Amino acid sequence: MNRRSLIKALGLSAGAAIAPSIPAIASAGIMGAPATEKPVLTVPHITDVHIRPGDKAPERFKACLKQIISKHQVDFFLNGGDSINDASYDNVIRDQVTEQWRIWDDCISVIGKYEIYSCLGNHDIWWKAPGKTDEMYGKDYVVKRLKIPARYYSFRKKNWHFIVLDGNNSKISLDEVQFLWLEQTLAQIPAGSFALLMSHYPILGTTQVLVGGGHSDCKRLKDLFYKHKDKVRICLSGHNHLSDHSVYNGIQYCCNGAMSGFWWGKGDAESAGAGFYQETPPGYALLKLYEDGRVENDYYPHKL
Repeated sequence: MNRRSLIKALGLSAGAAIAPSIPAIASAGIMGAPATEKPVLTVPHITDVHIRPGDKAPERFKACLKQIISKHQVDFFLNGGDSINDASYDNVIRDQVTEQWRIWDDCISVIGKYEIYSCLGNHDIWWKAPGKTDEMYGKDYVVKRLKIPARYYSFRKKNWHFIVLDGNNSKISLDEVQFLWLEQTLAQIPAGSFALLMSHYPILGTTQVLVGGGHSDCKRLKDLFYKHKDKVRICLSGHNHLSDHSVYNGIQYCCNGAMSGFWWGKGDAESAGAGFYQETPPGYALLKLYEDGRVENDYYPHKL
């Protein structure tokens, strides 16, 4: 076989190998599980909902939540932050913040029987409250509204440990106390158990190269994860509204688009469809977690 024929044959083989078998536009997985094996957990990852009045955003968000639970048998939800449209801009007033949180509460009531584990997004936090003693100032109020235990925390389901981080600190990074907590948390995970980490900002991947907004402490985190590469399996993020799945040192880094796409708007003038931000449509991810540490992450456009 000559060189041209060999390249052509290899190209055809590669194309056949990546042909999608499910309606997700992108997928990532290390050593995909056999079709007959069931995951121990099935978890939707929604992020960057940016809920607000207008553009039928509440109705569309509710419809997507209903679509998720009717289409998939899920155990609970992960929410990657920027739940409300924005509380961080200088001109935002109290009534706007409370209205957005009221809409958020109303929307997620349609999945009221499911647990939702959230992390803080930069747009969730009202830094311009009248003062630091105001009950709505800063992160503590967001923790309260999202009904989470703290700005960073962990929990366990089956033999999977879920670690939720807060990167809303200087230079988009973990503060030192949080980093030490993360070191201890990873060290305490027993053999045979695995870790999924969720942050609002991407830790590694392509999207921050395109639009910015990644962890400035990515090298430090990467080094820590390498020490626990037998445990850490996947890092989820949002923030950039783009879908990107990367693998480094055997760990998946999945920036899973945005529920709101182009902030519930029509989308980029040069995009491929309605609601797209650059080349990514609005959607959600579905994760399948297996007992032996394998994980699949698929992104589904919601088309609403």
